[in-house]
Amino acid sequence: MTTPAPYRVLARKYRPQRFEDLIGQDPMVRTLRNAFASGRIAQAWILTGVRGVGKTTTARILARALNYETADGQGGPTVDLAIPGVHCEAIMESRHVDVVEMDAASHTGVNDVRQILETVHYAPVMARYKVFIIDEVHMLSTSAFNAFLKTLEEPPPHVKFVFATTEIRKVPVTVLSRCQSFSLRRVAADELSAHLKRVCDAESVTIEDEALAVVARAAEGSVRDALSLLDQAIAHGQGDVRAEAVRGMLGLADRAGVLDLFEAVMRGDVGAALDGFRNAYDSGADPVAVLTDLAETVHLVTRIKLAPKAADDPTLSESERLRGKAFAEGVSMRVLTRAWQMLLKGVAEVQVAPKPAQAADMVLVRLAHAADLPTPDEALRALEGVEPSPPRGGPPPSGPSGGPRGPEAMAPARLGPATAMARAPEAAQAPPRMEAVPVAVARSEQAPLVRLSRFEDLVAIAAKNRDILMQGWLERQVRVVRFDEGVLEFQPTEDAAPDLAGAIGKRLLDWTGQRWMVAVAAGEGAPTIHETREAAAAARLEGVQAHPHVRAILDRMPGAVIVDVRERQAAPEEAALDAAAVDALPAAEDETDDF
Repeated sequence: MTTPAPYRVLARKYRPQRFEDLIGQDPMVRTLRNAFASGRIAQAWILTGVRGVGKTTTARILARALNYETADGQGGPTVDLAIPGVHCEAIMESRHVDVVEMDAASHTGVNDVRQILETVHYAPVMARYKVFIIDEVHMLSTSAFNAFLKTLEEPPPHVKFVFATTEIRKVPVTVLSRCQSFSLRRVAADELSAHLKRVCDAESVTIEDEALAVVARAAEGSVRDALSLLDQAIAHGQGDVRAEAVRGMLGLADRAGVLDLFEAVMRGDVGAALDGFRNAYDSGADPVAVLTDLAETVHLVTRIKLAPKAADDPTLSESERLRGKAFAEGVSMRVLTRAWQMLLKGVAEVQVAPKPAQAADMVLVRLAHAADLPTPDEALRALEGVEPSPPRGGPPPSGPSGGPRGPEAMAPARLGPATAMARAPEAAQAPPRMEAVPVAVARSEQAPLVRLSRFEDLVAIAAKNRDILMQGWLERQVRVVRFDEGVLEFQPTEDAAPDLAGAIGKRLLDWTGQRWMVAVAAGEGAPTIHETREAAAAARLEGVQAHPHVRAILDRMPGAVIVDVRERQAAPEEAALDAAAVDALPAAEDETDDF
């Protein structure tokens, strides 16, 4: 009875054998190819990069290229290794007598280096070059590095050195100056997904594209980590790998659930945020992983806001791409940066908390309540007694708990405890001003809560309710054909959701208290609000570029580009001074007449 061969993990089975097999390292491969072709072969190389990007494998391929020889004794140093040579298999399996590998993590002393240096002057036994591969070279002691210097600067012609390290800053500069350095970069997620797909096809494994994206993101650019996770996922799914199973295996939250959680937090809906986190936690997601995914969502939305091309990342799902664009349109940079800082601190708190789930709940509560905090300029105006200007999209109509919020109820949250206490005596003396109460509170329950006369009013009420996704749909996907009281007919854009009309009708019922007829019309509608804004911005830019002074500046500064055109607005102080000066003019004239 024959013993079956032991199983080889995917990270070893699919280890690159040639330079062409290396993934995402084209600059290094191009440099080595040109160097070998021109005969400019260095005496020592140092390879750096994060774990699992192929440093040790590249070192072995280099040793194979230096000692390439065919069975008939022909050949020389080359990077064309399509046909295996007589030394190739032994070198790649780390059992060749002339290719010495040493792990500097366990051989750190000067005596270990001296054993290598004592054999340097002897010619190779079988191959063309004697190659010394030293992994994790930064672990060598200072004395060991000093012992290397002279030999490394003037090695015998038959000796080559290849160093590998993950901490190149710990390598002395005297060693770096004697080596050619190559930085192996992290493998992009799309390249890693394509590689994993090829491995799954070779292994006859069925895997979802979304599962590939999850594994590629979790590997963080490391090919070895990606193959190890894929190996684990194949065993977990018994040959049929699903995205949901991979997330459960890694303790990650569902991406759609994370987007819903982000929307609830940005809307200030504490109840929905806590429910969303509890669902993810009950499904097996780690609290730290949930908050980390939420921070990644904040980062994604920020990137899309500042660089819209980030939404074209092939590793993003269609839901992440569409909702990320909508969030980027509706959330300000101040809110995003504040959420990022709070999440960074929150993740650290959850990691050391005795009960991580409870700590994560409190982080989400802080995030949701912070969505109602005023910006610094609004708080300053409020302290000075100046009416704060409404933020983009209008103030929220309800507090984090979902109840109605009038000016008196909103004052403590908007102005902070100190301001609320300072104004308490004044509020006690003065009777409440009923005209300041929102119309939605003063009206009877049978009357409509809100009356909309323009389509822009609908967009404003969506912003007011912090419905970021609906606001993005209304601005980008709706071409209005007819808008009357209770009637909305529109022509959707090509990328609009198929149930957009039903979603708008449901929101209108919730916001206005009456049923609307929302239908898709056959006629051609007006441009979307986003298209109108883009056209206005293009017209402003064209007008500014046509100005003779601007043209003169652009001619004098080749390569200069106009990034944005904004209308100048008078500062509040200037406007107040101008108004005061105008009010003072009649009084001066009266005094002159009396005199």
